[in-house]
Amino acid sequence: MECALFIKDDQRVQLFVANEEGESGSMSMQTYDFEPAGPRSSLYFDPPKTKCAIVTCGGLCPGINDVIRALVMTAHHSYGVAGILGIRYGLQGFIPEFGHHLMELTPDKVANIHEFGGTILSSSRGPQSPEDIVDALERMNVSVLFLIGGDGTMQASLKIQEEVAKRKLKLSVIGIPKTIDNDINFVPRSFGFDTAVEKATEAIRCAHTEALGAPNGIGMVKLMGREAGFIAAQATLALKDVNFVLIPEDPFEIHGQNGFLQALDDRIRRRGHAVVVVAEGAGQDLLAASSETDASGNPVLRDICGLLRREIDIYFKSKNTEYTLKFIDPSYIIRSIPANANDRVYCGFLGQNAVHAAMAGKTGMVVSKLHGHYIHLPLSLVAGKRKSISTVSNYWQAVLQSTGQPVHMKTNLDQYPQGTTCKI
Repeated sequence: MECALFIKDDQRVQLFVANEEGESGSMSMQTYDFEPAGPRSSLYFDPPKTKCAIVTCGGLCPGINDVIRALVMTAHHSYGVAGILGIRYGLQGFIPEFGHHLMELTPDKVANIHEFGGTILSSSRGPQSPEDIVDALERMNVSVLFLIGGDGTMQASLKIQEEVAKRKLKLSVIGIPKTIDNDINFVPRSFGFDTAVEKATEAIRCAHTEALGAPNGIGMVKLMGREAGFIAAQATLALKDVNFVLIPEDPFEIHGQNGFLQALDDRIRRRGHAVVVVAEGAGQDLLAASSETDASGNPVLRDICGLLRREIDIYFKSKNTEYTLKFIDPSYIIRSIPANANDRVYCGFLGQNAVHAAMAGKTGMVVSKLHGHYIHLPLSLVAGKRKSISTVSNYWQAVLQSTGQPVHMKTNLDQYPQGTTCKI
């Protein structure tokens, strides 16, 4: 490939991370050195003899098709690889027993897929044996595997890479981190997040309109965010109509003088309406624990919005206060829409740099963007740990200042007339 801006492996992008140590609260600084992403002057794989495979795993997210398109176009036009295989229905596509057929990916087939949401390869959840996956890769004579997925997929990628290394195969494993929740460790912004926030603000605007349309109107919006409330927080900052935002990182109580219901009552009496944004993983400690898990092994979340709606009804009826509550859950709409302009650009760079890394022989890594630079992140740093919002950060303080909600909504059950418990 001809390129005037080849990246040298001895170049570095540095990240400084402050860590709090023990009970003393003292801070230490840790330095990370990352390779910058981009084309290299020397290739590890011979393009005319190189076959690539792409797989998409986990839930849907805006921009997956954009990444697939960028991978195919770059591998074909910039390198002239022998072929690109699409693995159907996630990691199941590697396992013959599931019977999923492969899809040959060519520039013609992917030319317009960025106009559509979802993934043309389809997806699935749940683990598959790394040994079986590598067996399939060997049978297909694949030299490069691109995995598009979230934390679970990155953990699977690491196990696949370990199996590849164990067998001493010449096979590159490259991850492109995907999570609409924006909670992948060391990844400042995951693709699709910008689109999700933009679409979430539409739901919040509708909730605000509904709240204004009735006496003591309450608009409640449920947004994605299993363990991190980034979408809820960012959408709140983007649209200043939110009065309460509840996220998994900031525990709250429903009852009592400092609880959510009292704060909501105060807001209704002052302004006659309120808008509440709830991340799906918020307040799980207020609900009876579930022993169920989904196909990815994650605990099934309980319905925090259902609990809040029931408790709001009990509370205002106990005060003989008429109210109207409109509930909006746009989650599957947000997941399924095409990426916006910003995410499309971002997805393009991620896909291009993933191909550059693979053809140079890089493996066991993901592509991300840090301090304005696209970089190579080791899978070992990314897999198995999720990032979250620090409730003592300037970011979260800005969210609280935007909503005007109390900094702490804690319980005092004696203040609630019926003594209704918030456990179900």
